[in-house]
Amino acid sequence: MHKPSHILVVEDDSEIGLLIKRHLVANDFKVTLARDGAEMDRLLASNRVDLILLDLMLPGEDGLSICRRLRATSSVPIIIVSAKNEDIDRVVGLEVGADDYVPKPFNPRELIARVRALFRRVELGGVSAPAAAGKLSFEGWRMDCRQRSLHNTDGALISVTPAEFTLLQVLAERAGRVLSREQLVELTLGQFGATNGRNIDILISRLRSKLEAGGAPYQFIRTVRAGGYEFVAPVTRDDAAG
Repeated sequence: MHKPSHILVVEDDSEIGLLIKRHLVANDFKVTLARDGAEMDRLLASNRVDLILLDLMLPGEDGLSICRRLRATSSVPIIIVSAKNEDIDRVVGLEVGADDYVPKPFNPRELIARVRALFRRVELGGVSAPAAAGKLSFEGWRMDCRQRSLHNTDGALISVTPAEFTLLQVLAERAGRVLSREQLVELTLGQFGATNGRNIDILISRLRSKLEAGGAPYQFIRTVRAGGYEFVAPVTRDDAAG
């Protein structure tokens, strides 16, 4: 029997938390509720969690701090669900490592769609021929598209979020081609309605920082004025790699 995906909802408003849980359970997800970061930490220490729905305005440690802290040690998918609905709030949430941002009040059907979309991205590795993708190599770096792992020239594992990995895979598989923001939205998160061109810029910035911190010899991703982005390193692909 298929084991349901486990979602941890970090929400201090018990009414909203129970509402989210009811809709998720009705769609065959396993759900655990936490009221703050401390309770979340206790649950994560003893439970396997497949995705976190995270409120921003929490007692004690706020959601942005929690997201940033989680990203330092984990690539667990994170969707921020918050009443803070200004563009800057969404941008900051994505910059600290969230994979998506759903404003309150939300349509329950949209929330379920976003959750399922993120799980599909994690399981399939994006929309760019995931079944065929094996391993990609560039300048001594290695991407395993089945394991969804990225290693630098020293063999060290570079921590990337599901959205970051999907975007890097799409770019690397099309090395030497300029891809517009609209194309990248379509090829990555846009199929699931989870992002826009501005979010692509944020993900690119995050990827560049991680690649540079991992010792990339130069900037692998080039910005093309009025064009979009191009992966400039030569890429070797091994589709038969297991």
